[in-house]
Amino acid sequence: MHKIYFNTVLEAIKSMMDSQEKAIEEAAKLVGDCIADGKHVYTFGSGHSQLLAREITGRAGGLVPVYHLPDPIWGMVERMEGFGEKLLEQYPIQSGEVIFVISNSGRNPEPIEFAIGAKERGLKVIALTSLNHSKNVDSRHSSGKKLYECADVILDTGTPKGDATVSFEGLSIKAGALSTILGASMLNAVMVDAIQYLLDKGIEPPVMISLNVDGSDEHNEKLIARYREMAWMQQFFF
Repeated sequence: MHKIYFNTVLEAIKSMMDSQEKAIEEAAKLVGDCIADGKHVYTFGSGHSQLLAREITGRAGGLVPVYHLPDPIWGMVERMEGFGEKLLEQYPIQSGEVIFVISNSGRNPEPIEFAIGAKERGLKVIALTSLNHSKNVDSRHSSGKKLYECADVILDTGTPKGDATVSFEGLSIKAGALSTILGASMLNAVMVDAIQYLLDKGIEPPVMISLNVDGSDEHNEKLIARYREMAWMQQFFF
């Protein structure tokens, strides 16, 4: 069964690579321009999407001023309207910055409110979602909107409704989720394009080196020092 799953993953990545080229380039430009202006990029996801929100923050080969805005109770209230806006108020986001809001289904109030609230505050919103899923379910937010309808750029993983992909004889339920591996691939694709975009503009990208490589501490400390005003957030991913 694992070969079926691996082949499904490979086919999905190839499809995503072909269909999302323009969206990846648009997202990378937003990220690159934001960093070039000395501003910050944020990520947010609830539940399992929080794994993806952590994927591009504080890691080897990543851009330093990308910060994870954590959901302190891991999506336990992602269906509760009003919580997302209250949580967003706790973070020092500013106009002109960029935020990735991540939700495979894009239907729950918490990520929708993050996207709406961020746009109202003047941020550019990049939604990482699955249109296959989102367009085949109802919104759980009173506005009737889904995440992709609140974004400036949509990164569509193409994950099927329900996420799981592998069928079994004698079992009516599928297994083998795709959203995490596709989402991580998509986010890293945006990051490498953003790095190249900065290089093309003659700007040295603030890229971290793995903490497990000798000599990385000095390099990383110099980069982190540029964004010392956000030091309180380092606790979430360093």
